[in-house]
Amino acid sequence: MFRSRRAGLVRRLWRSRAGGDGGVSCCGLSEEPAGSPELRAAASAVLKRLKEEAVCVLLEAVESRGAAPGLCVMVTRHGPPPQLLLCSLFRWPELQHPGQLKALSWCQGVAGSDKNSVCCNPYHYSRVCAPESPPPPYSRLSPKIEQKSLDLSDSYTEIEASNSLWITAADISDTSLSRDMSKQGHWCSVAYWEHRTRVGRLYSVCQPSVSIFYDLPQGSGFCLGQLNLENRSEAAARTRGKIGLGIVLSREADGVWAYNRSDHPVFVNSPTLDAPACRPLVVRKVMPGYSLKVFDYKKSCVLRHHPTPPEHTDGPYDPHSVRISFAKGWGPCYSRQMITSCPCWLEVLLGR
Repeated sequence: MFRSRRAGLVRRLWRSRAGGDGGVSCCGLSEEPAGSPELRAAASAVLKRLKEEAVCVLLEAVESRGAAPGLCVMVTRHGPPPQLLLCSLFRWPELQHPGQLKALSWCQGVAGSDKNSVCCNPYHYSRVCAPESPPPPYSRLSPKIEQKSLDLSDSYTEIEASNSLWITAADISDTSLSRDMSKQGHWCSVAYWEHRTRVGRLYSVCQPSVSIFYDLPQGSGFCLGQLNLENRSEAAARTRGKIGLGIVLSREADGVWAYNRSDHPVFVNSPTLDAPACRPLVVRKVMPGYSLKVFDYKKSCVLRHHPTPPEHTDGPYDPHSVRISFAKGWGPCYSRQMITSCPCWLEVLLGR
């Protein structure tokens, strides 16, 4: 009886593959992961080693497309990396190497004490945005930038921030916090904006990671869906409908990472996303399912010794501020030239 129930769960899991990410690419979502016979055989061997409870956790994560990622699904390391196999099967069929994956903040099964086991829950991982990428033909990058070809060039688009009108100090004076946030018990504060209007109060983050979302079936964090605004623009209302599961910000040893959990890209601007010698700021596009280090601690230390603001800034320059726009980009290749033209965006104010 129990064996037949487990077999039914596994069959249901195989059928649910079409409901997963299906391999997020620069073109969007594919309808069905096209796993090779070798991949299916290897993944089947992994599934056979899982207990019924683990299969249930895996099934909920896959059917919810990560809205309910669940607990770690631990399996012994045997043969090809189990996390690579299941991430290839249920999310990204083009995966080639486990180095293309990053364990998310809620995964405890990668750096655990048991070196013989690893978490294979595909929604405990993200793809990693490459730190550099060749510029698209429309970008106007500084000639001093040295470009390198990378395999993950489709993970984001690199553009130069526009030489746009300044936002006045009065527009954002209420978000200019004391930078000594550690004494207040939080490592960052998040402000939510719609165009030029700040909506709601600053959200202080004390935990190592925070979910920022419109609608999240499980979990807690900064819920943008609860923030009301009179005379909200139609563009903001439409964009809010695309936020969905939103993003996860996590403070890690090397910097601050952002994971895009939504079904639409997000766009990021940060002083540390470019080389210190390059003064123009850069906006990067992060596709669904990808993570990007949005603030690098080592680069921030270098910038501290070169405090000159960039030549082209989009509003007052803050070397400890990250800006993230949902679904809509800004810059020279878009109709929106300034971040304040984006319908829904975040300002992440980091402590020193």
